[in-house]
Amino acid sequence: MWWFQQGLSFLPVALVVWSAASFVFSYITAIVLHHVDPLVPYISDTGTIPPERCLFGIMLNVSTFLGMATMYVRYKQVSALSPEKPKILRLNKLGLMLGWMSCFGLCIIANFQKCILYYIHVLGACLTFGVGSIYMLVQTVLSYLMQPELHSKDIFWARLAVFLWSCSSILSMFVSSVVLYSGLYGQNLVQKLHWDPQERGYTPHIISTVSEWSLAFSFLSFFLTYIRDFQKISLQAVVSLQGQTLHEGPRSFRAEEQALLIAGSI
Repeated sequence: MWWFQQGLSFLPVALVVWSAASFVFSYITAIVLHHVDPLVPYISDTGTIPPERCLFGIMLNVSTFLGMATMYVRYKQVSALSPEKPKILRLNKLGLMLGWMSCFGLCIIANFQKCILYYIHVLGACLTFGVGSIYMLVQTVLSYLMQPELHSKDIFWARLAVFLWSCSSILSMFVSSVVLYSGLYGQNLVQKLHWDPQERGYTPHIISTVSEWSLAFSFLSFFLTYIRDFQKISLQAVVSLQGQTLHEGPRSFRAEEQALLIAGSI
């Protein structure tokens, strides 16, 4: 059995690979069609103009569902490992709520492009990266509380390092974006897809775009730390029939009564 076939480890693997592919494929398409500059454009700029916009939206919508599934499995795993620890259970529920809010933000990013509905797109980015960072913090705290009995210290330090990486990327992107869009370098920069290295504002623009790519891959790296944990969990659905038919009527009641008679219940 291959390592990604053990337990549910394929879920975080699929999330990371598919999300990275959505960024890379839309970037390559936008570059080939000369819609953006090759040197580190905004991720959102690579999904602004058709046809890469269609590809970007579809692939990120799939990433949304993969992310929700991954976070739910993580939630169920922590609940099963610490059923009698109220503090961990409360944090675990909070983490699931924050994680799904972050996934909803990713869905907004996928379907509301920056150059068309800018403020809604920014709202989605704040949910994805802002709330997502808090989700990472909660999971890091859970890893700390669960070690060394249930978690190794290495996993805790790895998640802490990735969380600090994402925080530094957010800070860098925020500061450079505020400087860039302060009005010192012109107006309507949101619609600008091509930059000349000689023009004013190019340096904060590059810092902002590099920070955004760094932030995106810090999030993907965080989910890579789930692989080993997910190798040790599996979920299954249990079917419980409430009757012998799928319609209501006298016959269904008689059939139910007969089943109880056969079982010796009445």
